[in-house]
Formats: sequence, structure tokens, C-alpha cells
Amino acid sequence: MELKRVVVTGLGALTPIGNTFPEYWEALKNGVSGAAPITLFDASQFKTQFACEVKNFNLEDHFDRKEARKLDRCGQLGLVAAREAIKHSGILEDANVNKERIGVIWGSGIGGIKTFEEEVTNYATGNGTPRFNPFFIPKMIADITPGHISMEFGLMGPNYTTVSACASSTNAIIDAFMLIQLGKANAIVTGGSEAAVTESSIGGFNALHALSTRNDDPKTASRPFDKDRDGFIMGEGGGCIILEEYEHAIARGATIYAELAGGGLSADAHHLTAPHPEGLGAYNVMKNAIEDAGIALEDIDHINMHGTSTPLGDIAESKAITKLFGEKAYNIQINSTKSMTGHLLGAAGIVEAIAAICAVKNDIVPPTINHFTDDENLDPKIDYTFNVAKEKVINYALSNTFGFGGHNACVIFKKYK
Repeated sequence: MELKRVVVTGLGALTPIGNTFPEYWEALKNGVSGAAPITLFDASQFKTQFACEVKNFNLEDHFDRKEARKLDRCGQLGLVAAREAIKHSGILEDANVNKERIGVIWGSGIGGIKTFEEEVTNYATGNGTPRFNPFFIPKMIADITPGHISMEFGLMGPNYTTVSACASSTNAIIDAFMLIQLGKANAIVTGGSEAAVTESSIGGFNALHALSTRNDDPKTASRPFDKDRDGFIMGEGGGCIILEEYEHAIARGATIYAELAGGGLSADAHHLTAPHPEGLGAYNVMKNAIEDAGIALEDIDHINMHGTSTPLGDIAESKAITKLFGEKAYNIQINSTKSMTGHLLGAAGIVEAIAAICAVKNDIVPPTINHFTDDENLDPKIDYTFNVAKEKVINYALSNTFGFGGHNACVIFKKYK
């Protein structure tokens, strides 16, 4: 069976550094930090008091009051990003489009955690009477966002959520890719959203010693590959791309931004939260993606690393790149956009995939900002694109995402010619 080609025909983003995908891309190129003191709750008693929140997001600009009450912030951010991508693609402007052949596959690592917090706290501090909001469960469950997207636009194809911690939305992209390749859908709205800047989330990750505590200097706290990095910065937001079967896109005259060439999956099988120290899972997932794309190692021009700014993670992923690519790694432009957006957990994969797509489309690699001190544990010959964006012809870009539990997912985008 000959697999069908899959292309990207629409993008949408709602991030800590831009509330639309063009704003997001401009901020990436200019090295804008999205980190600032937390405003969504009083964080004064927490070890970490800052995050990468979405800014200037007014609910009334996007939802009426009744609609907003049915959505956790995770769903709100996701639905706004999906609306932008669908409009950007123009796919529903064709009166002949078959909505039974368009699906929604979404990724979220946690889902409606704020709703869960509020409802359980209200019960625990009440008089013991079990009075819960009727929207408690529909707002909380991680799979509800693609349901809302499908209902708003009448999309009746495959519809579900992938949950694999920080790899969730990359898993969603890969599932969408394979379903279109196999002819199970003409197009899929895919991406992810997360809204985990909450008391229990920040407190829980603090207990794991996973977050930076650089409260005196939030803007420079996300320091991937820097010797003095001390943990990741929590981010929130949503992102979406429209994946479409190539012939279907051509037939309707769609603008094509990139081709999705391949995807890879693997497991570390090592530790609940720490990566394999030699980056074995990362090595395997990149190798699998390159084999799936049917390309050579030297074809990769750019890697958007998972690069969370954690002491162990950055080293393990860098080791995997050196092991897989050898000296070819020194010709690859590498970066971590988490230095600007923070870590969006389940939505990290999609916002970084969008960054990779834009790099392929525009031949520009955004910087890894906040680099001050070289880490002697990292290969000094690798170009991490420190502090300033670089122009380079990008024919193939690879994007990594790894999640707690050892989940690894990788996608490769190809320049469309």
C-alpha cells in the first residue's frame, strides 16, 4: 500500500510570547522571554513565583459568558488556537468539503487541572454536602477540547486526545499523520493545549525539584544548555496545525507551509521523571523518525530540541544528538524555544512544531536565549544558536518532545517545493 503524503495547510498559536501564530513567530525570531511573576494566583508562598503565562487574553474577545463557563482554561486556550488554524487554512470555506473526513486529534498532559482544584477545594471547605458544578467533569477531562472543536465546526472524523505527559501533542501530530497516510481521513485538526499555572501544579513540580526558583530574575530563568540552569519554567497555551492529504490540499488550492515527512516514537524504559543518562530513548526516537521519513542523517538542517533547561535533560539529549549524528551534528542548527516560551507540558510539542515549520518556511532558526556560561558537559562544537537568530536554508527540521514516564516523540518537517 502506498502511503499518502501529508502537508501543513494552517497554523494557530496562543502562547506566552504571542496570541496568534504570526505574533508568536515574530517574538521567537526576536528572542522575547515570556517569563514573569505569576498573576493567575497568589504565589508568594511558593518556591517558584513566576511562569510563562499567556498575556492579554480576554475571554470576552473569544467567548460569550455562557460558553466560557463550560470550558476550563485549557479548553479555552485550545479552542482559540484551533479557530485560528482552521481559518488560516481556509479548509471549511469550500462548500464541498466532506466534514466526515476531517478529524480532531488533540494532546494534553493534564487537562482541566484548575477546574479540579476549584471543585475539590469548594467541597473540602464546605459543609460536607456534595454540591458540584454540573460542568465539573466535562471541563476537567483531558479529552474534552477536541470534542468542543468538532462540535463547533461539525467535524465528524476521528476524534480523541493523546496523553503522554510532555510528549502529548507530538503524539497527537503523529497519530494524525498516520491516519491521513493510511487514507482514514482527508484532513485532521491537530495540536494541544495546557493551562497548568495553578497552585497544585506549581507546588507539585516544586516538590519534584523540577522548576527553576530564580525568582529574582524570571526573564532569564529558562536557560537551556547554560551551566547555571536550575530547572524549567512552567508555561501555558495552545497550538494547532491543519494536516491535510496532499492531493486534497492541491485540489482545493490550499497554501502549503511544509510537508510532514516522518515521525518517531520510543520509550526510555529507565525512570519515572529522569531521562536515560546517555539519551538512549532520545537517540532511538530521532533515528526512528529519520528512518520513517526515508532520509539520511545529513539531510537534517535544524533540530528544535526538547531542551527544558533541566540539569540532566539537556545533557542527555545533547549526548543523543552527538551519538546519532556524529560529526554531522556540527552542521545542524540547534535550538530550544523553551528558553522563550517556558515548558507548555502537553502543548510543548505543538508550539515547537510550529516553530520548526516556520523555520523551514522562512529559513530562519530562532535563538536559544539566556545563555551566559558554557557547560563543560556539552559538546562545544554543537551550534545551539545562542542568543541571536540565524539565517540558514532549512530543508528538513526535526522537533523532539519527551515526557515523564519515558515517552519520546519526534516529528520531521520538510520544505515544500
